[in-house]
Amino acid sequence: MRPAAHALAQFLLPLLFALLAYPPEAYMQPTPRRFIDLSHAIEDGMETFPGLPAARIEDHIAYVQSRAHYAPGTEFQIGRISMVANTGTYLDTPSHRFDGGTDLAGLELSSVADLPAVALHVPERGQRAITAADFEGLDVAGKAVLVHTGWARHWRTERYFQGHPYLTEDAARHLRDQGAVLVGIDSLNIDDMEDRRRPVHTLLLAAGIPIVEHMRGLEQLPSSGFRFSAVPVKVQGMGTFPVRAYAVL
Repeated sequence: MRPAAHALAQFLLPLLFALLAYPPEAYMQPTPRRFIDLSHAIEDGMETFPGLPAARIEDHIAYVQSRAHYAPGTEFQIGRISMVANTGTYLDTPSHRFDGGTDLAGLELSSVADLPAVALHVPERGQRAITAADFEGLDVAGKAVLVHTGWARHWRTERYFQGHPYLTEDAARHLRDQGAVLVGIDSLNIDDMEDRRRPVHTLLLAAGIPIVEHMRGLEQLPSSGFRFSAVPVKVQGMGTFPVRAYAVL
């Protein structure tokens, strides 16, 4: 081998071996991720649940008030919000249902963040009850299960509070037994509000399965193959709080 060719081979062979050490997908451009917002915005005067007070949002310190404390051209705003914890799109922990249950501060991040997820699409079918049979064939083990009923279209109307879709007790039992790790719904309540036992809350929260209610945008989700997060603030002694729920496709 000529000296020049030998030198070139000495240069190229290690490079070739290095390239072969990695699979082809290592050199491919990553697919852009798509973020889907699944939460309602909290607005001043907004009512989420019948009988609970509306949210109140105001300035604690307005921009114009802050100017006296800073250099010219520098200003800040600090807001104040008064609301019950069950406002907007919110998450229930076991403490919401059970005295002594895990509260917001005790919630493991792994139980509400970056979860593999599936969606059940049952909108516009003229039937309020969502039963265990509706989940047949859907692999829910280790996954967040989001139930798309289409009810979010009534958000901020009186219709939203009347005749909402809900899960049945056997549906909750099925999801628990099949290993679901979180359950969300785009409806007023995951339970039938006429059933004062609240069996769905009871079964799921007793098993440590968080619940997210009043969701939106679930029609944008595929049936599977996405990740879901719904992380509340870390507050001791509270069982529910609003979340910024979102999916990543």
